[in-house]
Amino acid sequence: MHRTKIKVVEDALDSNNTIARANRDDFDHAGVRVVNLMSAPGAGKTTLLERAIPEVDARVGVLEGDVQGSMDADRIAHLHVPVVQLNTGAGFGGECHLDANMVRSALPEVRLEEIDLLVIENVGNLVCPAEFRVGEDARAMICSVAEGEDKPLKYPLMFRACGLVVVNKIDLLPHLDYDLEKLRHNLESVNPDAQVIECSARTGEGTEAFARWLSMVAAEEAAAV
Repeated sequence: MHRTKIKVVEDALDSNNTIARANRDDFDHAGVRVVNLMSAPGAGKTTLLERAIPEVDARVGVLEGDVQGSMDADRIAHLHVPVVQLNTGAGFGGECHLDANMVRSALPEVRLEEIDLLVIENVGNLVCPAEFRVGEDARAMICSVAEGEDKPLKYPLMFRACGLVVVNKIDLLPHLDYDLEKLRHNLESVNPDAQVIECSARTGEGTEAFARWLSMVAAEEAAAV
């Protein structure tokens, strides 16, 4: 019984990876680079994108993943960039992540010929999104200071899976008992090669560094993860 359960999980991931490769082939054929952007709910993905996208030296499109609603997609649409909403709420309670097949189902609506870089804003969750590749070139995650310094130790796969970790909401540091050096130490223990950017999406401090990183991915100058 135990072996059967393992096989089911392996089969599901194998199937996902096969579809992810098909997605990647389509992206490569269109000359589009793809970032899978992940975080816990409320870490500030959409606010950071609102700040960064106008500064990216490329044509950007966004695929918004949410369990329900289109609030984040509506916000991104104000930037006058192509945006597609992908809701996962059809299942029981809604899927807590985007997988390759979900992304593939949305590709007919994504105008790949009009963009150079597609940012996939994944469903807010620190566990499942890291397990499912969707055909991306690079992965990044946002960790807000309001979440505590222990998150790399509690959710190591998420932090290990990403080449870039954005520490957001640093404007709150004067009001929190939070140690940035402790976070960096914990992150290094699970992913010593991760690049770290500290910023405040609310004030704009440091967000230009994230925009530069997106520009580098679009120009194929950032290491794929």
